[in-house]
Amino acid sequence: MAGPLNWFSQIASVTKFGLLGIPQRRGSVAAAVIGIAGVVTVLVGVLSIAAGFTRVMETSGSPDAAIVLRSGADSEMVSGLSRDTTRIVADAPGVARTPEGPLASAELFVIINLPKRSTGTDVNVPFRGVEPAAFKVRDQLKIVEGRAFERGKNEIIVGVGAAREFAGLEVGRTLLIGRYEWPVVGIFSAGGGTAESEIWTDATILQSAYNRGTSYQSVYARLNSPAAFDTFKDALTTDPRLNVKVARQTDYFADQSTMVTKLVTTLGYIVASLMAVGAIFGALNTMYSSVSARTREIATLRALGFGRGAVVVSVMLESIALALAGGASGAGVAYLVFNGFRAATMNWQSFSQVTFAFAVTPQLLAQGIIWATLIGLIGGLLPAIRAARQPVAVALREL
Repeated sequence: MAGPLNWFSQIASVTKFGLLGIPQRRGSVAAAVIGIAGVVTVLVGVLSIAAGFTRVMETSGSPDAAIVLRSGADSEMVSGLSRDTTRIVADAPGVARTPEGPLASAELFVIINLPKRSTGTDVNVPFRGVEPAAFKVRDQLKIVEGRAFERGKNEIIVGVGAAREFAGLEVGRTLLIGRYEWPVVGIFSAGGGTAESEIWTDATILQSAYNRGTSYQSVYARLNSPAAFDTFKDALTTDPRLNVKVARQTDYFADQSTMVTKLVTTLGYIVASLMAVGAIFGALNTMYSSVSARTREIATLRALGFGRGAVVVSVMLESIALALAGGASGAGVAYLVFNGFRAATMNWQSFSQVTFAFAVTPQLLAQGIIWATLIGLIGGLLPAIRAARQPVAVALREL
């Protein structure tokens, strides 16, 4: 040779030989690519459940809104507030006010059973009693069909998520719940938040239907600004008449999503890890086949002066290229199949169903590609080392 070959040119040349030989190994290559695509599809698909659930929870609160529960309660289900307590909360400093009064809604939260449209099985659905201020406390709430319920009447309005997932919630239908018949008079949206999974009615009517007297479970309040939260909280937690817990709605709903998110994420990683082991063996088989098919070619290149390092890197690049092809395919399938898919799952803090849409985010797609790359790296490492260690003379005599 006239001189040493450029190292990058060596890598490009060996990699080119490997990629050109893919059609001859299309069976093993397809198995490896499909295996890696399956890992990425499952990983991204399962994690999109957690991402979608978290997104619903995050959009349910606002930085300038707060929730008040009984001290020690971690959800509305285990909270309890008297009527006097709710009035003190509504009059606390920091609460936004309109000519109609303070923007604070004392609310009651109960669970009812309704059948899912998809399966017909009964599930827990949240039934919430609210005060008039609730429609302004949740500033994204709007009626999209029918009308709002009238105070003093056992009428109900239904979130768009609940109307979609649970049977019998169309406008004009009547539900028999407890001792009353409840006409459905409207459907509302709430900016994608958890309220869209709920059924709403007048709080006083719900108290009567469930023999709750004048008790409530929470107060939702709109504040003058996010900065007013500390003033609002300090006024309530230092009041000797009260025994309450105060939280920003954003923090409260983030805590509500923790259990489901951890469970789904853990299961997703476990399943994807088990599948990744199989995909790694598939990649190993493919790359060993590639190295075996090119034994004489690699030996010839080595005899011409190609270095061991160039051979190792080129085999690794081929493995990563196949892995990226599988990763991109899996990410694409996950996006097409899962993104926006609507479902309902149990919120274990409130023991009720929350409707949500799967969210295949850019971060999840990137995570899937990273997993594919790692599988390619691991699957190509041993075959690359084997290719570099082959004795040139022996390899030249193999074929």
